[in-house]
Amino acid sequence: MAVRVALPRRLEGVTKPAALSTRVLLVCAAIGVATGLIGGIEGWLTIPVLATVPFLYGFLLGVHVLPGIIAQELFRAPWVALLTHVLAALVGCAIAPVYAPQFLGTALLFGGIQEGIAAAFRYRAWAWWRYLLSALAIGGVIAVVVWMAADLSTLPPWARVIYVSLSLLGPVVWTMVGLAIGHSLERAGVAPRRRVAR
Repeated sequence: MAVRVALPRRLEGVTKPAALSTRVLLVCAAIGVATGLIGGIEGWLTIPVLATVPFLYGFLLGVHVLPGIIAQELFRAPWVALLTHVLAALVGCAIAPVYAPQFLGTALLFGGIQEGIAAAFRYRAWAWWRYLLSALAIGGVIAVVVWMAADLSTLPPWARVIYVSLSLLGPVVWTMVGLAIGHSLERAGVAPRRRVAR
């Protein structure tokens, strides 16, 4: 006999984080494959971009936020971001094995940041501003990496501003792209629609 527990009115409409069911795992794997392909391509573009338009490197690196953002937007549950990041990294390693350590490190770092910020809100805040927080945190990490990789201290101030601004902007733009993809997949029935308190 099923027992229905009445929730307080303030908790109505709040999605309870789901367990990692077979369906969730399969969808995360599919997202990981698709975004891992993109990440692998980004890996092979690194040297040409640094050689020709180095100021775009930070923006390009932001593409690695996609696995976690799409998974979180679809399932709004713990661990889906980190899991999908790791799966995407494994696919990226197969495409560009020379960057395997970077892919795996990025997956753990970016996935960890996305999980950490979601956990700070007890996996109950899924509005765009919450995703923006993780995007800006990741952008800060990217800005530091780009600063060291490009040795920005040797460049004029205007060049430093462009480098850092694009490094911060990249994860934000790619996060918005990930949210749009997540919304599209949700409308297509990939994950159940939910009413979530914002």
